[in-house]
Amino acid sequence: MIAQQENKNRLPLVFIGKAFLFILLGFLFYYESFQGQPALHRMMVGLNSFLVPSLVVSIIRFIILSVYNARHAKGSVRGNFVLGINRMATMLNVVFIIVGIMVAFGINPLEFLTSLTIVAMAIAVLFRDYITNMLSGLFIMFSDELSVGDRIKVGEHKGRIIDITFGHIQIQNEEDDIVMVPNNLVFTNAMVNLSAHRSNLFTVKFELPLQTASAVQQLEEEIRNVMRNHPNLAESNEITLQVVEIGKDFVRYKVELYAISSSNRMHKKLENELLRHILLYEHDQFKSSAP
Repeated sequence: MIAQQENKNRLPLVFIGKAFLFILLGFLFYYESFQGQPALHRMMVGLNSFLVPSLVVSIIRFIILSVYNARHAKGSVRGNFVLGINRMATMLNVVFIIVGIMVAFGINPLEFLTSLTIVAMAIAVLFRDYITNMLSGLFIMFSDELSVGDRIKVGEHKGRIIDITFGHIQIQNEEDDIVMVPNNLVFTNAMVNLSAHRSNLFTVKFELPLQTASAVQQLEEEIRNVMRNHPNLAESNEITLQVVEIGKDFVRYKVELYAISSSNRMHKKLENELLRHILLYEHDQFKSSAP
């Protein structure tokens, strides 16, 4: 995520291409005469009507993100702010493209909008839910309450935010399913940010062959014996083995544990240690069941 933000913060090739086209159009306007070619002249004016504001937006976006990242160089950069700036820049570029096409076909954008006032009101009524959803998405992007990577709970949905768009928030739940939650639901209903305070809780998921399913209690007791007095686990741990899914030839389990710290590195270390013990247990079970 951070690498992607750094790449977006640099001047891309698209910006260089726009600048080159703008300079080329300037030379053509200066050296060429379009008196006998009004259609070509309108097309070039339309292209210029897109390039100029698009270049200005790109420069402003680059400056804002540079200042923001510089101020948060030693802290945590909230991905939703960067995401919001990029989404707004994209939306403005779409508007500039539409304006440029209208100018290229000889349509005055201001006159066109004023002549469609009643139609625009009807469109606003028809797309009211989408517009409010988009505005809710903008508020979420620029707020400090949520960020990409946070774990949240909205209604019956709980998981980690992987993306925020104008229409919805993408949440990856504990079963690794991607849930699309409308922005209105997040903005107007009770929502719990589980990452407001970093949690010591972590989950270890694994699969074993179906032939070991009959020894669930034995596996649970084995896990308890291994992790009960672990120095990096909280003393109040109630270790319970949960069966998540039974497939054709496998059983999927999960164990929830509380560490003494919210460090992701410690959680990964504990998870790796437990999985190694489970592999040894599976190997012993396979040897004992072999003829």
